Amino acid sequence: QVRFVESGGGSVQPGGSLRLSCTASGIGRNFGAMGWYRQAPGKQRDLVATVSSGGIPTYADSAKGRFTVSRDNAKNSVYLQMSGLKSEDTAVYYCFRDFGVNRFWGQGTQVTVSS
Repeated sequence: QVRFVESGGGSVQPGGSLRLSCTASGIGRNFGAMGWYRQAPGKQRDLVATVSSGGIPTYADSAKGRFTVSRDNAKNSVYLQMSGLKSEDTAVYYCFRDFGVNRFWGQGTQVTVSS
C-alpha cells in the first residue's frame, strides 16, 4: 500500500515562507516524476510544480520566482520551498508521485496566508 507523509503546512502572513515535505513509502524508488498541486476552496486542483527523477523542475506561472521544488530520491521525498507567499496561495497542497502510468496522491496539507 502506498502511503504519504506530508508536513510543513500552516498559517503564515503575506510575504512569509513555508517549506512543505512529502515522503512516500510502499512504492519503489523508480524514476517517476514527483511534485505538488494545490486546490483552493471552490476551485479545481492546479499544478504548482513538478520535478523529474533527474531533478529538472517545472513551475506554474504563479509559482515561478517564488517557489522551489526539489526531491531526494534516496528518501523518496519531494519538497516545496515557498517564499513571498500571497493570500491567493491559500489552498490545500497535495504531493504526487508517478510510478509507471500510475499517479499516487498525498492526503494534502493546508496552507493559509492571511494577515
